[in-house]
Amino acid sequence: MTEAEINEFRNSLTELIIGAHRADAVHLIDKISEETGYFVAINEILEPVLIEIGEMWSKEKLSLAQGYVAAKITEDVLQNALQTSDWQSKTTINKIPVVLANIEDDFHSLGRKMVATFLQASGWQVYDLGNDVTAAEMVDAAVQYQAPIIGVSAMMYTTAINIRKVREEIDSRNLQDKIKLAVGGAIFKVRPELTAEVGGDGTSSNATQVPALFSELLLTIKN
Repeated sequence: MTEAEINEFRNSLTELIIGAHRADAVHLIDKISEETGYFVAINEILEPVLIEIGEMWSKEKLSLAQGYVAAKITEDVLQNALQTSDWQSKTTINKIPVVLANIEDDFHSLGRKMVATFLQASGWQVYDLGNDVTAAEMVDAAVQYQAPIIGVSAMMYTTAINIRKVREEIDSRNLQDKIKLAVGGAIFKVRPELTAEVGGDGTSSNATQVPALFSELLLTIKN
């Protein structure tokens, strides 16, 4: 695809999502994938649009219903992608448990839901704790579900700094060799140094790369 074609597809998809045309949006991605494959269609078209949608939602330019439609479109597309041999050849069905949550005081759920969907499509067992979750609640859940990775999301710096509490909670229980901390959200793209500042073990620039990040972190777990 040319740059002009990519931009045209992105604009069309954005309009469909804002207009809550769920079936048409899914159909568009499916049609693109017939030529490019789902990995390209998702990385080049769907995810950049979802990032834009998420930013618009965080600025209250979109309704909760429109954010919900965007999340459901992502689920639909990934369900379709999961049936293809191209996608199956790039994923591993392992059902390893992981915990996801937005840190306390953060309510921007779209990014987290996107990550959850990509992880589930890649075979991980996701325990999604939702928004505004305390550090203790996350670590308690990781221990309960025997999850080796906690993924924490935050949209803005003012809430992202609360992720430091998760690192402190992990360390205070001497679980740093058993539980790894993945962090993400728009602010981590703007300030990449923030990952180290809050004690994260890793981050990803987009949701499609999170399964690969989690696989890398899993290799660092000490049995």
